[in-house]
Amino acid sequence: MPKLSPDRQVVKREQILKGAMTVFLTSGYAGTSMDRVAAEAGVSKQTIYSYFQDKEGLFRSLIEQATIIRFTTLFELDHQKVEPEQLLRRLAEIFFNDVVDRGNYIPLLRIVIGESERFPELARLYTQAVVQRGKSMLCEYLRSRKELKLHDPEAIAQIFFGSMVSWVILQKMLYGEELMQLSRDRVVDQLVHLILSNSDERKIESTPIEKH
Repeated sequence: MPKLSPDRQVVKREQILKGAMTVFLTSGYAGTSMDRVAAEAGVSKQTIYSYFQDKEGLFRSLIEQATIIRFTTLFELDHQKVEPEQLLRRLAEIFFNDVVDRGNYIPLLRIVIGESERFPELARLYTQAVVQRGKSMLCEYLRSRKELKLHDPEAIAQIFFGSMVSWVILQKMLYGEELMQLSRDRVVDQLVHLILSNSDERKIESTPIEKH
């Protein structure tokens, strides 16, 4: 098989990912095979394996494409040139507008949640590829802004991303929009307010929660 140019390799990879997305969303993780992906993408199974090691690697690439990759350019900016409120609101805007509204984030998340008991690697994959990386990038930024005087940037980063993911699950997947509607703007406003207004407060003593 002749070697493809770099541009053609990118096109071929996207062709495979597009076919894989269709199969995963139609058949779920368990029902997806490399044979079915190859047929949907119009390529040979050998071609798929030249780009992706296995089905898990293929699914990981889809998750990354739908989520974390959309944030990387924002964090590549000079940390000192982006004000905290601007960055936090831009993060929320990317998450809700680009990831949730325009992508396949919700159906992919349904697969992760629905099939993680049989395939625990899906939950680990999502946590590593999305949650940990997103939290690490925001944590690094918050630590770089010494003027905020945050006592636990890691916890704040997890609360920020975790609250937005929780909003998606409750409002979009568990019928919260019908039963207990809460706008995303209100959530973001309060998250930004809580982070910035409490950034210079005295350190709160950590008290272990007793288990009963």
